[in-house]
Amino acid sequence: MTSNDANQGENQRGTRPAVIANCSGSMGDSGYQMLRQMTLGDVDYVTGDYLAELNMSQNAEAFAAGKHPGYEPTAWDGLQQSMETIASKHIKVIINGGALNPVGLAQKCQDLIREKGYSVKVAAVVGDDIIDQVRQDLGLEHNSDEGAATQKLRYLDSRKSHVREPKRLHAYLNPKLHPIVSAHAYLGSRGIYEALCKGADIVVCGRVADAAPVMGAARHWFGWADTDYHQLAGSLIAGHLIECSAYVTGANVAGFEKIHPIEQLFDLPFGICHIDNDGSSVITKHENTTGMVTETTVKSQLLYEIQGNTYLNSDVKAYLDGVTVKEIGPNRVSVSGVRGGPPPATTKVAVAYKGGYQAQLLLNLGGYAVEEKHAFYEKQIRHGLEKHHLVEKFDTLEFQCIGTAAPNANTMLAGTTYLRVFSQAPTPEPIGGLLRVFVDNGMQHVSGAHGSTDFRCAMPIPYLSYFPAIYQQSLLQEKALILGPDGEVALTVDAGHPPTYSSESEEEATVVAAESVEKGTTLDFGPTRAVPLGDVALGRSGDKGSNVNLGLFVLNPECYSWFRAEMTVDRIKQLMGDDWREDSYSIERVEFPNLLAVHFVIYGLLGRGVSSTSSLDSLGKGFADWIRSRWCNVPEKFLI
Repeated sequence: MTSNDANQGENQRGTRPAVIANCSGSMGDSGYQMLRQMTLGDVDYVTGDYLAELNMSQNAEAFAAGKHPGYEPTAWDGLQQSMETIASKHIKVIINGGALNPVGLAQKCQDLIREKGYSVKVAAVVGDDIIDQVRQDLGLEHNSDEGAATQKLRYLDSRKSHVREPKRLHAYLNPKLHPIVSAHAYLGSRGIYEALCKGADIVVCGRVADAAPVMGAARHWFGWADTDYHQLAGSLIAGHLIECSAYVTGANVAGFEKIHPIEQLFDLPFGICHIDNDGSSVITKHENTTGMVTETTVKSQLLYEIQGNTYLNSDVKAYLDGVTVKEIGPNRVSVSGVRGGPPPATTKVAVAYKGGYQAQLLLNLGGYAVEEKHAFYEKQIRHGLEKHHLVEKFDTLEFQCIGTAAPNANTMLAGTTYLRVFSQAPTPEPIGGLLRVFVDNGMQHVSGAHGSTDFRCAMPIPYLSYFPAIYQQSLLQEKALILGPDGEVALTVDAGHPPTYSSESEEEATVVAAESVEKGTTLDFGPTRAVPLGDVALGRSGDKGSNVNLGLFVLNPECYSWFRAEMTVDRIKQLMGDDWREDSYSIERVEFPNLLAVHFVIYGLLGRGVSSTSSLDSLGKGFADWIRSRWCNVPEKFLI
């Protein structure tokens, strides 16, 4: 599409694959990525995901107080840079960067359009903000901090009998101490589709699901019905593959150390999908850019942050058992075999409430007798807290040893570890007391202990606790608001609801595959050697609320029989070593033979989730590489 033939894409709608390019996967992605996707090659739609579990809730109070615009600044930056190209090329843009204020960002766009004299129509999708409904359901008055909630929210994983709820998950039942700050339902593509059908060129959304912009674009391109489940499911997976910035073009890919020259991973382009009318897709990138799109990068992203072999969305339920990933050319990978079915009756709601206060103390411990030093400080600090009757006033108090001192270290840094004391409490007083105990003992330290002179991270700071809940889709009031040239709402379109729902509820949907090998069965693959699992397996992991997902796969098809037999639930527990907690965690496991992969969800590993977890790896991104670093007995014939 060029400015001389601006309507070419519109005239070709439905006659060829839709070309959809992603411009953002988080609030930090620069605005220029939007313009870059529009100008490096021909695309029909540009989509962007700017939201995570944190940024909307973190800005909610400031937005309510008039101290924050409510939308993501990088989204507005991208629209400003790209508006002339949007107008000249007739590229449609769908983003969730409207965040807390999609109407406000849409109106900013309309102001710029009117100022420049462009012929561009703007719409906003609303209905995700359900904080008033949640407060009403809990028996709370709007903005009330008195009384107590009369019932609990339904936890996302509440119907999984093996899942244990994180401690203090329902602290919001005391709204005076833990008031709810935000509650946003994950909308699908219905409002987006309605806006595009009414002629919108820019669709600004709040909290729609990460893949919803891609789904809405594909649905508009082909005119799919609500019940075209296989097609919708295919577009859901295509959206999942490209929505995360450069994760499908080389970023966050296991085995990066074997890529030469490493400069290929600098200034990476973002992903593009070509979606066909049957829902199959080809994942690619613009030509003459860095990075790469390969079976490895696509499989890695496909296995990232999924629930298992069923991917849930408020428009469709996608079944991944038959998914196939195949390289069909340089930087072109086809994805097919995804099946779809009616969506669940519920959708996810991201609820945030004031969790209290948290802080961390960091102390450097190294040199001689490091383990004894860590043990000493934990005992010394606990002794001081008990002396002041503070121990019971903490929600969380953990003493974490970070790193291992190298024996006979050639540098002091190589012989140094961290003691991380992580604490959370409903009020700042216990954490202040912890710091006082630490300072009181400052000159009573063991030999060689040393610390930073910056104590800012040790001061109590407020934090938000994340609660993933479920909500009935039939209660949502999703709408597309079409703006007129003056920036006012000229037309309101009700997005409606799915015509039918699946019989399974969302939280029950994951199917757990049986272990590959029956007990007592022995498979002989020849002599083995103890090596890091990463010598034969790649993988990726990420956060799913309180949980971490782990997808591992091998490249050699002959290795898969051993791999699927080796990667059992018990093996993952063993590989987690002392981090495994039988009384707190549980694991689900599924296999993806077409991907040569085995996938796990470790429930409870992140406590109450990203914003309030005590884990150093709060997003779960490092978990896969740690597991890959653990040693397994691998058949020698699979080692090169």
